[in-house]
Amino acid sequence: MNRILSLCAGSLLLSGCASWFGAQESAQQTEPMVSDDPHKVNIRQYQGPKGADRSERDPSAALYVRQNQPGVDAFGAISGGTNYANRGALYQSKPLVKHVGAYVQNMAQDLISNMEYLSDKTPVGITHFALLDSDLQQTNLLGYQLAESFIHELHKFRIPVVDYKSTEYIRVTEQGDFILSRDYLELKEKAPLEYVLTGTLAKHQGGYLVNARILGMESKAVVASAQSLIPFYVVEALLPSDQQLTDGVKLRQGE
Repeated sequence: MNRILSLCAGSLLLSGCASWFGAQESAQQTEPMVSDDPHKVNIRQYQGPKGADRSERDPSAALYVRQNQPGVDAFGAISGGTNYANRGALYQSKPLVKHVGAYVQNMAQDLISNMEYLSDKTPVGITHFALLDSDLQQTNLLGYQLAESFIHELHKFRIPVVDYKSTEYIRVTEQGDFILSRDYLELKEKAPLEYVLTGTLAKHQGGYLVNARILGMESKAVVASAQSLIPFYVVEALLPSDQQLTDGVKLRQGE
């Protein structure tokens, strides 16, 4: 009889210990695991009961997902990794929300805000922007596009812009119909210009530093100025039409 009672007591003791250890293990699984290293995130920290959304209760859970999920940007949006082909290289970045014209628009507003002597009766010519560390007779695709964008922006302010590269006839060819030319023999010797908008380009660690100014043709006085930094990813989005590339843009030397 005593032996039977001892066996029963032992069984009850083992059963109670198993229940206690089971409860402790369950509690450990539901409690978050905190890492000793504040910069190391443990994924088990964000595991919870089935069907529960821990990210709503713990903002750091959503941060962990954004930092460790491939293809998800810093704002939690899915990024497709858009590719931009640039012949010599493959430019990979997010889709651009600004282009060169957006920075020219800001510079044009700066020019108008500190402009002197110009009016809606003053004709202005616009030249390409020269590379600052050259003999000022070289430019690139960015220098071309800056001039084109400034023509648009100044015209919006009702400032008369003279395009001195236009000829007196339309050239019809197999490649297309053209009225613009860079051959000085096809252009007028003189243009009715009183002021000219010009500028320089300087490479910067973050992009291109653009210096724009309006000069008097006779006095050479600066009557307006502006400055802006165009990021590299905006400049590199300009794709040249041939293979003569220098840092992603085509060099053009003046004659």
